[in-house]
Amino acid sequence: MEITIYTDGAATGNPGPGGYGVVLKSGIHRKQLSGGFRYTTNNRMELLAVIVGLEALKNNGSLVTVYSDSQYVVNSVEKKWVFAWEKVGFKKKKNSDLWQRFLNVYRHHKVKLVWIKGHAGIPENEICDQLAVAATKSSKLMIDTFYENSDKSDDDS
Repeated sequence: MEITIYTDGAATGNPGPGGYGVVLKSGIHRKQLSGGFRYTTNNRMELLAVIVGLEALKNNGSLVTVYSDSQYVVNSVEKKWVFAWEKVGFKKKKNSDLWQRFLNVYRHHKVKLVWIKGHAGIPENEICDQLAVAATKSSKLMIDTFYENSDKSDDDS
């Protein structure tokens, strides 16, 4: 069965409080996921949304289409940049922890990433945006340990 995943990430201040939202659809089944972090970036949340969506799948080998409004995430995969980064051990690459986690789950499925314009009235993307923004305001924000412990002096991601 084919699975469709919509994702979005948000960060207030970038960096600042961040969150992700995910909508998974397969046949008649639908699931929404979200989470928030006290200090992170928009790009980390965009990527984490895709990871969380893929990690929620129960069966390996699923045919998955992921819709994201993040050119950073979509281009990194579809233009195969992330595979080049992996070959050099992600040297000097931001978000290496998440990219490694992404590749681990990505390789268990047949995944296609598709860029969609954000805030363009696509219902599932709008829901993801609402989930992500709401997650940034949660009273129970998680700690993005990797990001908070990293050298962020040149981080604009």
